[in-house]
Amino acid sequence: MSKTKWNQLNRNITNCDLCDRLRTHCLKIAAEKRKAFLDWDYWGKPVPNFGDSQAELLIVGLAPAAHGANRTGRMFTGDRSGDWLYRALHKAGFATQPEAVSSDDGLELINCAITATCHCAPPANKPTREEIENCHPWLEQTVDMLPVKVFLALGQIGWKAVLDFKKRQDRLPGKRPAFGHGAAYQFPDGHWLVGSYHPSQQNTFTGRLTEPMFDDVFKLVKSKLKD
Repeated sequence: MSKTKWNQLNRNITNCDLCDRLRTHCLKIAAEKRKAFLDWDYWGKPVPNFGDSQAELLIVGLAPAAHGANRTGRMFTGDRSGDWLYRALHKAGFATQPEAVSSDDGLELINCAITATCHCAPPANKPTREEIENCHPWLEQTVDMLPVKVFLALGQIGWKAVLDFKKRQDRLPGKRPAFGHGAAYQFPDGHWLVGSYHPSQQNTFTGRLTEPMFDDVFKLVKSKLKD
């Protein structure tokens, strides 16, 4: 896929206005700001995909954080979940640097792209079913444009989004595979789906997800990319 088409898709995502509740919430957060970020000009719009336009690995997250990607305009950038994710990606060879603080910090992804189940920051980090449905076409277009071999779902909602996508393509026969950290499932068309606990503070602060556990997921992803 050409970089031009990838950039156009991302512009289309940014201009999406299907969900009034989410647009209102994002703009409200952008206007009020967090005290630590008062000097920031918040993004406050749907957050586009980020990464390599020829990526074989597609990471599917939940949604932008209110004061993370909704502030910086780049997936997983400017929050602690992103600290974990980009550190792991860098160690695994999928990112040029381990830190992500702003959209102009020079970070690039290698054979990897990041998308979201919902491209706007939702109240309480919980998009409604309708909002997820509204965003689903962006996932479809993203997959259509990329030579994806492996989906990495960060959390159960990302896992479900990929399964729903495959079901719509009639490529999900039989029982739906269960989500789990380190779970792996191969679809009939050859794509792999790998699951990981989301690197949220709720999971990392409690030890449900540790750094070695997260690193092991990327080792698994790399092995599936070679299959």
